[in-house]
Amino acid sequence: MKAARGSVVSKKGTPWGTIIAVVAIVALLAAVITYYMVKSAPKRDQADREAAAASFAPTAQDPDPSKRIPGVVTATYTGSVHVLPTERVAYDHSPPFGGPHDQTWATCTGIVYPTAVRTENMVHALEHGSVWIAYNPQQISGDALNLLSVRAKDKPFTMLSPYPGLDKPISLQSWGHQLKLDSADDPRIDEFIAALRSNPNGVYPEVGASCDAVPGQFDPDNPPPFDPSKPGPDAKPMDYKGSTAAQGEQGMPASSAPASSAPASAPASATPTK
Repeated sequence: MKAARGSVVSKKGTPWGTIIAVVAIVALLAAVITYYMVKSAPKRDQADREAAAASFAPTAQDPDPSKRIPGVVTATYTGSVHVLPTERVAYDHSPPFGGPHDQTWATCTGIVYPTAVRTENMVHALEHGSVWIAYNPQQISGDALNLLSVRAKDKPFTMLSPYPGLDKPISLQSWGHQLKLDSADDPRIDEFIAALRSNPNGVYPEVGASCDAVPGQFDPDNPPPFDPSKPGPDAKPMDYKGSTAAQGEQGMPASSAPASSAPASAPASATPTK
């Protein structure tokens, strides 16, 4: 009897097939989890940065929290002053953050533009409450560019693009507000976005306006290119009142657009906020 039992046990052997299958499944799960953790790390880190900047969200009592951010400069500009796609504006800042602009806005639905975009279209998007993150492509790349991209990609009312010749590595723009920075790690990036993106308290002219692509007028996959040359003598000045032939907002005829009767822009001497 003992011999028979011993014989049966010895014939069962070690279940190597089962062991190998279990080890393979565990290894696969570990690989999947590791991949997820690595790929999701930028988004999780960005969520932490946004949480840290949440105190800069605007309220009725604190309508423009960007005033508390060191380095922000502000200027006053008249909205709804449009120029034609063939016209340029002699802006008072580089990058500009207000003033006359193209009749069509740049798509600002969380777009990461790989190439520089025509400035006049980008400024129009600011009028709609977006934040434009611009960077010097000779100074920002690799991990730093990834840090900026995660701030913009798929974020409503946000856009990112290179800006050749920028005098700082990074520049943030919203209508009437600008902040220039040296590092993509700077927490003021997230504070600026929290304070000004889609701020409902009248810090930009067209609250509730769209950031969606304008079919037939602006293609986010093939946007009008940035012109690095200095504007010529025919460029429109900052106190321009708008081109009569420029189409109005949201496709309205020019005759009904505010641009046709808009007053000249107020002086735009940018000063640091206190």
